[in-house]
Amino acid sequence: MLNHIALLRLMQLTSPSLPVGGFTYSQGLEWAVEIGWINSGEAFVGWQRQIIQDTLGHLDLPVLIRLFQACEAEDNAAFLHWSNFLLANRETGELRQEERQRGQALARLIADWPDLAPGPAWLPALRQSQLAGMAWLGRQWSIPLEPLALGYAYSWLESSVMAGLKLVPFGQQKAQSLLRELSVLLPAAYQQAAALKDDELGGGYPLQAIASSCHETQYSRLFRS
Repeated sequence: MLNHIALLRLMQLTSPSLPVGGFTYSQGLEWAVEIGWINSGEAFVGWQRQIIQDTLGHLDLPVLIRLFQACEAEDNAAFLHWSNFLLANRETGELRQEERQRGQALARLIADWPDLAPGPAWLPALRQSQLAGMAWLGRQWSIPLEPLALGYAYSWLESSVMAGLKLVPFGQQKAQSLLRELSVLLPAAYQQAAALKDDELGGGYPLQAIASSCHETQYSRLFRS
């Protein structure tokens, strides 16, 4: 069970105000809208459902679980291994760049809190992956793994819906309805992730990879990726 301070720290970690650039990326959505693959709220839901199933449930969340467990075991080698694994599974240049930029931003934030300063062996992983920073802070702040993972998943979903609001577009009320509809999928995605063995990890949505690759050279863009 979350104690009050851990709950507040979880809210801080998943807040849109966390300075990691969450709302500056679209993860290929911008090109998918431009080309006409996504032209309605319903098409957006289908796109996000696929990402939740293929990427969030088979890559992000199971890697977060292993990063957290490495922090518990004080195993910096495993921590770096899973951070490298995550980066290797980002399928395009801009998705890898996004992962690194988010990681570097969160690592800079951690560096401002001397009481949480990690040893040098932990820094390479923290600087290349936001998930590594989430796992590190979750462990330091005594946030249990499942709430931490669901908080990360909701934060990712909220960023995706806010990108859709600008691009598809749909209104604020529709955005809240989509958050309500899609967020119910997250607990099952976590349970799926928790059941995976190491050799079952790895996933991706091919259409998203294509869209992200094309977005790298899209002429006019609102989003960095």
